[in-house]
Amino acid sequence: MEPARRSTYQEVTRWLDYQRFYPAGLRSDLDDAPAEEWWRWRGLDVHLDRLAAPDAPVKLLLLHGAGGYGRMLAPYARMLAQLAPVEVLAPDLPGYGLTRGDRPVAYPEWIDCVADLVAAERARDGRPVFLLGASMGGMLAYSVAATVDVAGLVVTCLLDPRDVTARMRMTRLPAMGRLDPSRLGPVRPFEAWRIPMRWIANMGAMSNDAALTALVAADPSGGGNRVALRFLRTFLTSAPPVEPEAFTACPVLMTHPAEDRWTPVALSRAFFDRIAADKRLVLLERAGHLPVEEPGLTQLGQAVSEFVS
Repeated sequence: MEPARRSTYQEVTRWLDYQRFYPAGLRSDLDDAPAEEWWRWRGLDVHLDRLAAPDAPVKLLLLHGAGGYGRMLAPYARMLAQLAPVEVLAPDLPGYGLTRGDRPVAYPEWIDCVADLVAAERARDGRPVFLLGASMGGMLAYSVAATVDVAGLVVTCLLDPRDVTARMRMTRLPAMGRLDPSRLGPVRPFEAWRIPMRWIANMGAMSNDAALTALVAADPSGGGNRVALRFLRTFLTSAPPVEPEAFTACPVLMTHPAEDRWTPVALSRAFFDRIAADKRLVLLERAGHLPVEEPGLTQLGQAVSEFVS
């Protein structure tokens, strides 16, 4: 049997619709886009975007959340590559973007996937690896940094699903967040079922630009994606490998949008303030959850470039 043909972002082009929301110097098109690669992991073909910089001393992995995918983060990858000597990679995590599979994925597999990707990139050329986790990718990046050797951790927010207040902000209806995730056992027989992420997550607060929010929510590679109930249950019942009071693995930078209507700064600080490692908080002025506004967008680039340099 011949292997299934893999799509590319030369064919799946909805990501081009995002470009108009960013300054001209950060935009990509079909002729000037990150290089596409495939990385085989546990029977899945994981799609990677790479802005190669073989002479750069470090690498940076961009990790999307529940409404994104690697190519959606291309403007941020380009911004950081322009500001700092760094090679940037952005994976499509299992179930999102072009990384597809037949089996339902559990949230701990996202942690394992990124941890193994860090190890693979370290083995490739020995360069230190930084992580930047956006949205739900923030806690994902934190969990990876707690388990493998990374040079530094950048997050745009840190939401602990054990916190009922955080769950109430994450979910489309606050009543969903009040439900005790430990009582989701009855859904196990139906965990292969895939439901639209927008039924669960508060996608209406993805950005402070209505047109951008609508684009994300309708994008089948990102916010319009269908996810398995197994992924939702295992995320909502997850705990970080190390509590923040014991986290000293690497320095931490939180670049939090100051006008985030989905995950307000106070929710992230409930976890961030407990982190024992060296840390810094930068508030991105006028920026929403998906930061496209100025001066927040420029502040994001400056803060991260200084951190990795």
